[in-house]
Amino acid sequence: MPTFLHVGCGPARKAQTTRGFAGPDWVEIRLDVDPAVKPDIVGSMTDMSAVPDGAVDAIFSSHNIEHLYPFEAPIALKEFLRVLRPDGFLVLTCPDLQSVCALVAQDRLLEPAYNSSAGPISPLDILYGHRPALAQGNLFMAHRSGFTQRVLRALLLEAGFGSVADMRRERAFDLWAVASKAQRPREAMAELARQHLPLSKA
Repeated sequence: MPTFLHVGCGPARKAQTTRGFAGPDWVEIRLDVDPAVKPDIVGSMTDMSAVPDGAVDAIFSSHNIEHLYPFEAPIALKEFLRVLRPDGFLVLTCPDLQSVCALVAQDRLLEPAYNSSAGPISPLDILYGHRPALAQGNLFMAHRSGFTQRVLRALLLEAGFGSVADMRRERAFDLWAVASKAQRPREAMAELARQHLPLSKA
């Protein structure tokens, strides 16, 4: 069975990933920098040395890359490429600074942008990290960089991914991308997008 590496998993399991990964056809390997969430592998995105070269068929990374400093993001993407098999792919999601900054420009920095299971989330939380979690000492939650759709796509291609399909969900304040290690035809990328990207822009 194909395996996917759930990078920066936190307490989440495969059911909280994508439609494609959540099914019975994929085996999940959880990796996180925080031992408290009991991952299969303790490690960071910039040093996944515990994962051999070409060991996994796919990677899922949700709201992790913004925790890195800008110079670290290319390092992490190179690590992703290293552990992927030749026909592997990455599914990545992170905040969309363009839509968040539109609220900031309206002077709504501390107003709720949306409600989550952790409570109201403001533009300040999206930009710099969830304040209640940071206040409790979980500094892993701090945000050190950010992306727009154009910048994220360019970063993935510059890192060496062969093909990218992406989307921006303005009302959800997030970006999604599926990036193939090797170049794939447009139809093949569209199929990956159907399996792993959100169905709507809400």
